[in-house]
Amino acid sequence: MGLKTVCVERRGKLGGTCLNVGCIPSKSLLHNSHLYHEAKHDFAARGIKVDKVELDLGVMMGAKEKAVTQLTGGIEMLFKKNKVTYVKGHGTLTGPNSVKVGLLDGGEQEIATKNIMLATGSEVMSLPGIELDEKQIVSSTGALSLEKVPEKLTVIGGGVIGLELGSVWARLGSQVTVVEFMDSIGGVGIDDEVAKNFLAILKKQGIEFQLSTKVTGVKKVGDKLEVATEAAKGGDSKTAEADVVLVCVGRRQFMDNLGLESVGVEMEGKLVKVDDHFRTNVPSIFAIGDIVKGPMLAHKAEDEGALVSEYLATGKPPHIDYNTVPSVIYTNPEVAWVGKNEKQLKDEGVEYKKGKFVFGANSRAKANMADAGFVKVLADKKTDKLLGVHIVQGVAGELIGEACIAIEYGASSEDIARVCHAHPTLSEALKGASQMTAFGKAINSP
Repeated sequence: MGLKTVCVERRGKLGGTCLNVGCIPSKSLLHNSHLYHEAKHDFAARGIKVDKVELDLGVMMGAKEKAVTQLTGGIEMLFKKNKVTYVKGHGTLTGPNSVKVGLLDGGEQEIATKNIMLATGSEVMSLPGIELDEKQIVSSTGALSLEKVPEKLTVIGGGVIGLELGSVWARLGSQVTVVEFMDSIGGVGIDDEVAKNFLAILKKQGIEFQLSTKVTGVKKVGDKLEVATEAAKGGDSKTAEADVVLVCVGRRQFMDNLGLESVGVEMEGKLVKVDDHFRTNVPSIFAIGDIVKGPMLAHKAEDEGALVSEYLATGKPPHIDYNTVPSVIYTNPEVAWVGKNEKQLKDEGVEYKKGKFVFGANSRAKANMADAGFVKVLADKKTDKLLGVHIVQGVAGELIGEACIAIEYGASSEDIARVCHAHPTLSEALKGASQMTAFGKAINSP
């Protein structure tokens, strides 16, 4: 777009949390642990005989690191090709148009600039009194690099990250127990019906759950850990033994030594306050991603960054509808959704209709021997405008894209129901659910 651009990054590797210790390494482990689990437990039913399936954790971790290295290197290549200056160090605002960088190699560098975009993201949190050592008491970062499969793994937090990483180690042989303070799993935004169905599936996979339960302490006893819990509403304390405890209780915005106060940037609680153009009260400073309103998701932050860049280069006002930002839990099956869930619509007083199509009635799912889950479509009762789509399926994260486009462009459930979908495909289930919503009946469902 013609802008002279400098990127300041303190990690020393590009790509942020997502690429280095988040989305990408976890997806590598999720995919490869799934293949291992299938080879060990499911191949025989498919007519594939395999003897002595063994785990080589070192090789699996190496594959993860290879993916990360290739992708971080790819970003550096893109920087060079697009003439972006890359400065390795911690940046601190020193004025509306200046940044001081504490360089990783030592010394400091002053950068004078017309505009500044803050995209510092977030970092893991722990609970009071539970200190992370990233060996036995680990965050998601440590859980991505365990040197051996723990016999017993306790996961504190039944949200997206806890369920994904808990699934990885369960497939590799750990006895996994998830302790969740709320009475359901899946985190913010998940539909209640989806959460219940999802919970039942994960239980069948051997993961144990303690819902409406809080962890009051974790202490080391010899080479083991003792996890103390009690009911969320209070009650008798219980203890259980674990080899590793994974703490997944959320993330906090990273703004340490950023210099916000010194230049007078206004806050909105723990978030940087921005207008519809992602501009702070300091006209030359913009902010995006986890440190501003909206879901804490990498794809949301990426879109915001591109929109602000376009605005600075061309003057085109940025626009993003957080209602059409999809959420995905990359377990097996995956869970994906976009738009509103039933509880949100009820709370808002919106009259809606719904249609549901189970993958047990989908020919491709049956042929693949992977027919767990369903698609649920929510639409306005009067106008039929699409309001929300929720999917439980092995590739739900891929299927949700069609729903994102439909909601973004104001489609009705009838629009999807009348579009020809290839046969046999899993996407036909979305068409079937849309038929149920629009007409009260689907062609391939009783």
